[in-house]
Amino acid sequence: MNFKIINKDTGSSARTGEITTDHGIIKTPVFMPVGTAGTVKAIHLKDLKKDVKADIILGNTYHLYLRPGIEIIEKAGGIHKFNGWEKTILTDSGGYQVYSLAGTRKLTENGVVFQSHIDGSRHIFTPEKVIDIQRTIGADIIMAFDECTPFPCEYDYAKKSMDITHRWLKRCIDRFKSTENKYGYSQTLFPIVQGSVYKDLRKISAETIANYNAEGNAIGGLSVGEPIEIMYEMTELVCKILPKDKPRYLMGVGTPVNILENIALGVDMFDCVLPTRNGRNGMLFTKNGIMNMKNEKWKDDFSLIDENGTSFVDRQYTKAYLRHLFIAKEILAPMIASLHNLGFYLWLVNESRKQINKGTFSEWKNKMLKKLTLRI
Repeated sequence: MNFKIINKDTGSSARTGEITTDHGIIKTPVFMPVGTAGTVKAIHLKDLKKDVKADIILGNTYHLYLRPGIEIIEKAGGIHKFNGWEKTILTDSGGYQVYSLAGTRKLTENGVVFQSHIDGSRHIFTPEKVIDIQRTIGADIIMAFDECTPFPCEYDYAKKSMDITHRWLKRCIDRFKSTENKYGYSQTLFPIVQGSVYKDLRKISAETIANYNAEGNAIGGLSVGEPIEIMYEMTELVCKILPKDKPRYLMGVGTPVNILENIALGVDMFDCVLPTRNGRNGMLFTKNGIMNMKNEKWKDDFSLIDENGTSFVDRQYTKAYLRHLFIAKEILAPMIASLHNLGFYLWLVNESRKQINKGTFSEWKNKMLKKLTLRI
């Protein structure tokens, strides 16, 4: 994987760049649609390419390991051939999913024993096994195994968790270096910064990760319930320490406002389930604010969903029609809404790139922030 910086914003730490993998070029800042089980929910691949214009999507190690199972994916020839996505794929290590299973897992120095959310069967993830699984899945960018701490989190626990994440990272790197890709293209391993909301721990973790000189680095353990100001504070601190010539990936973030603010802090890569999850529930993100498409007010509103002339789907739909689809519980409703939201998120990062390249990002961002949280 290669990364080059194209331009830097004069009024912030925002920058534009290009990540090159064996499956294509990704312009940054980038938002990556989440395809947990190898598919972005309710979205056809052709729509991801044509309307959303995504160059990279995510899969998840935990979910793909449990279903369909890595044997099936290996037999298919890797995740790209299994799901038909010819561009870049990133896989999360499963650390966040293990965190979310706090009631049914046991964490030790060796790894994590957990129960499947599907059938209750017991499994173990070690750093070595997680690397082996991701080698078999075949994503272009794979993540180190970590523990994501909850919020709130006591300092002693956060430190203990960070330390074990660092020890697991060493094991992940050793395993990665001692194994090879299975499908004839290169894979890249990203370490993950942890440390909860404690400045000294975040500093230690960022410095530890930076010393490995990996091809890219991730920031984890944020957007888990902490105040938004603390998220920005931790991100800014870490971005100042991580290598400037490597892409920075803020995991699981977030709202359109979060994305713009963190771009300004120097983040290059984002992912979040919000655009599809909220879309399935009738919430649309737009340039003028947020719309709940189930509201009565849209019942006889025959104006187009996007009144600014930028269509994020292959044709424009009216608010009244989309509301009707939601009220009637038609499958098409979450499909249209999810596609719209993903298109909006990709528009947001694309426009951010344009503004950074023009030197007008900070001014544009401040104008957008006033609109994005409005309830229309």
